[in-house]
Amino acid sequence: MNKTLKNTGQPPIKFTGISLSAPKLYAAGIPAILSSLKFIQKEVGVAKGFKLLKSMNQLGGFDCPGCAWPDPDDKRALLSEYCENGAKAISEEYAKLKATPAFFLKHTVADLLDWSDMELGKSGRLTHPMSWNPENDKYEKVSWDTAFELIASNLNSLADPNQAIFYTSGRTSNEAAFLYQLFVRKLGTNNLPDCSNMCHESSGAALSETLGIGKGSVTLEDFDHAELVMVIGQNPGTNHPRMLSALRNTKEAGGKIICINPLPEAGLISFKDPQRPLDWVGRGTDLADLFIPVRINGDLALIKAILFLINEKEKKKKGAQFDWEFIASKTSGFELFINDLEKQDFNFLVNQSGVDEQLIIEAAELVAAKKKIIICWAMGLTQHKNAVSNIQELVNLLLLKGSIGKKGAGTCPVRGHSNVQGDRTMGIWEKPPLSFLNKLKEVFNFNPPKEHGFDVVEAIKAMHNKKAKVFIALGGNFISATPDTVFTSAAMKNCDLTVHVSTKLNRSHLIHGKKALILPVLGRSELDVQQSGEQFVTVENSMGIVHSSKGMLPPSSENILSEPALICRLAAKTFENDTIDWLALKDDYSLIRNKIEAVVPGFESFNKRVENPAGFYLPNNARIGDFSTTKTGKANFTSHTVEPLKLKPKQLLMMTIRTHDQYNTTIYGLNDRYRGIYNERRVILMHPDDMVENFLHNLDLVDINSHFNNELRTVEKFLVVQYPIPKGCSATYFPEANALVPIGSVADKSNTPTSKYIVITVEKHQQS
Repeated sequence: MNKTLKNTGQPPIKFTGISLSAPKLYAAGIPAILSSLKFIQKEVGVAKGFKLLKSMNQLGGFDCPGCAWPDPDDKRALLSEYCENGAKAISEEYAKLKATPAFFLKHTVADLLDWSDMELGKSGRLTHPMSWNPENDKYEKVSWDTAFELIASNLNSLADPNQAIFYTSGRTSNEAAFLYQLFVRKLGTNNLPDCSNMCHESSGAALSETLGIGKGSVTLEDFDHAELVMVIGQNPGTNHPRMLSALRNTKEAGGKIICINPLPEAGLISFKDPQRPLDWVGRGTDLADLFIPVRINGDLALIKAILFLINEKEKKKKGAQFDWEFIASKTSGFELFINDLEKQDFNFLVNQSGVDEQLIIEAAELVAAKKKIIICWAMGLTQHKNAVSNIQELVNLLLLKGSIGKKGAGTCPVRGHSNVQGDRTMGIWEKPPLSFLNKLKEVFNFNPPKEHGFDVVEAIKAMHNKKAKVFIALGGNFISATPDTVFTSAAMKNCDLTVHVSTKLNRSHLIHGKKALILPVLGRSELDVQQSGEQFVTVENSMGIVHSSKGMLPPSSENILSEPALICRLAAKTFENDTIDWLALKDDYSLIRNKIEAVVPGFESFNKRVENPAGFYLPNNARIGDFSTTKTGKANFTSHTVEPLKLKPKQLLMMTIRTHDQYNTTIYGLNDRYRGIYNERRVILMHPDDMVENFLHNLDLVDINSHFNNELRTVEKFLVVQYPIPKGCSATYFPEANALVPIGSVADKSNTPTSKYIVITVEKHQQS
């Protein structure tokens, strides 16, 4: 590794031999099947791999540790209720290789910092609790009791419980998340940042204000009845491949699809269903009836332009475009919204969207003709300064059409981690509602703290300023997921103690505090046996269905704990003679579910209802057209300003993206197959005109500079790849480019880092 990168949290600069081909024109099909089998065979083995795949996402089986896309309510595919990335995820989780204490004896932390993120992950499953020894710079085996004593003593010696930060990954089960937030609030803080702060926090803020619930309103069945589905700022072919089946169903039922995205992703073009052999050799299903290559963060201007045209049509024939009955009975703020819309300069909106005017006219015609509309979105909308405005403008469109609270219509924020929505439902939130805290007080007989805690960005700043001394992460890879990598790494190293609860080694374990622990836990696929017998946990998918997940293979090591057991044992050590019987909760997870039922609305008869393998739906007011939970008691129209794009000469907008061999921060391989980029991650995708203006050619080596508030951040040695991306825009993979995302650049209201909107310049790398 370049010496300047040591201890900065950035991946090492390693080039692995890039090759390029034309981007693919369809997703899934035979290549996805072969890729899945390759990973299963290599990582797990055929026999165990078959056992895992036949139980994943099946009724009574275990939930995929990947994305939160829902399973069908009833019939499941016999052997393939998973996607390519699901197969990769489970291969990683139950890998044959083991990162035993012997592995750590061979490698210092300084040595491991030279490993790529993929190499770290491929080192194998963690088998023992490990403690960092500063004398030899190695992690060494430690007993669970010693680990718990170290954590408890550090927590109990804090001058203020707000000096501790408790991060949560979205893969954590409902039971573990509920116990974790209970432990943290019993300690006396609401410092519960989680991965939502970095992805869909903007969705929650936008939807809560306008519709009275921070979750999406549609069900999987709604896609069978939608007349139009809009997919915006999302790449389902890589990030949520099972969503493609729902989009296929929309098309087969006669619906239309509009895809809005800077990049022409394969999963937005066509889908060859692995469950349909005829698709393997045929054309598959064409998905996008209209593809709109919006410039980075041109979405607000684009949607406003579409709404402007629809309003012009409505003025010529009242009632043909708008659902006036819905607007009058269910909404508030229409007059202010429509007055603002009519003041818009259509030509300005077209210019700011970066989209050809004719495409906007075609989109408006499609929207105008439909009444049942679903709008799906992901990080392409949520990671901008105006992210909340982006999403609320989509809500405006749905409200005008009356496309919410009815079959085949509504909001669909497509979540990432498989239980990220459930974690929030369980109370993983730095800004808990008073009603939730009052219930905790009633059920557990203590006074939970009411002061809001730190979100992710605030937590990083607190550690950097030495106002926080203990950092504990329940899952995840904090260093590789967060913005401003150099700043965040310095913050982590300021801590007295860092603790990571994990299944595999990752870069966060190497950027640690003065004392550091790695604590290994069970994965979703592994059998969990406690004193009362075999246990199961529950998760909530992105459409609000709670269902069970039960592992079925032996644990990778006899020295690992389940997450609920780990939390309960830590709590019992931290709070001696506590009124909460933590160890009883550890022994029988049904007791945890009884407590969840007593605290969280919608979980009545929890243990009984979750016996249904398909699970049950949580209440969702927007789904039934009830908006009484908003401040006005109705669904709210909102008005937003499109700020003109102001770039200096040669400046570009950059967004960070994933490769196809990646899920969040987990790197499964080095290929981005659908985009035609193989065996390399240090690339920047650029429009050919921007390359000419910067005197660049394909595969030139460049440094990238990020410009924010007169601050300069630089990452070195990226290969230029010519790509069909809008002029003035570029894209890089994370976590390699996370160092360019400023800690101070965040979304209004949600405080989400702006990882999809970074102002950059590129310059040829000068060899030293």
